[in-house]
Amino acid sequence: MSSAADDPADGSAEPAESADSSVEPEGDVGSEESTDGNKAPTDESEEAAQPEQTADLADPEEPAEPEDPANPIPAPEDRGETLFVEQGGSWWVVAIGPVLAGAVLAMDIAGPGRVHWLWISVLGAIITLFSIVQVYAARRHVGVELTETTLQQGTLLMALADIEKIYPANNGAEHEKWESAPALGELAGVPRRRKGVGVKLVDGKLAQAWARDVERFRQELTEAHLAVQLGVSPRGPSS
Repeated sequence: MSSAADDPADGSAEPAESADSSVEPEGDVGSEESTDGNKAPTDESEEAAQPEQTADLADPEEPAEPEDPANPIPAPEDRGETLFVEQGGSWWVVAIGPVLAGAVLAMDIAGPGRVHWLWISVLGAIITLFSIVQVYAARRHVGVELTETTLQQGTLLMALADIEKIYPANNGAEHEKWESAPALGELAGVPRRRKGVGVKLVDGKLAQAWARDVERFRQELTEAHLAVQLGVSPRGPSS
């Protein structure tokens, strides 16, 4: 009996093993499918990354180049004749120091007592140095030069083509807008002992050109600007 009872148990064990064996291939197939499934997205991501890398190599980022100005400043030999010049300061002012020191020294020598050579020399040197600095600054920041194609106001050099309109003198009682506009150049306003000429730039901004002899300056500026607008070539090299 024990052997007969054992036989069915042995028989039932065999189907269990077969069931296990039948399950194992399914697990292998599932693992293979999952492996293939994992490989497929990786291949797709690599293929998608390759065009991006190729695009990066094909179109490298280059630094933006500055745009050329609409109206470049002509070369010195192409600016034409000089129509108007105000230096802003004269070098004869430098002679004040030596002349003053010489006058004081002459008075000291003519008078009684000791001559103060050292103090008079120091005084003359200080006045001369101060005069040199003052004249240099005036010629640099308050100088005006107008050619057939350019206008220089202090350290600013611009092409006349950058000016769209030149306003006439305001002889009326009403205040014009250009009279409150900033001055051309590095100064905040029109320099002392100078008067402004209203101009409208090509970018729409109002400004004031300026000079000491403002009437002659306005006339020369208007004629030169009209010649540039008409396309008239400069008559000759600047002097």
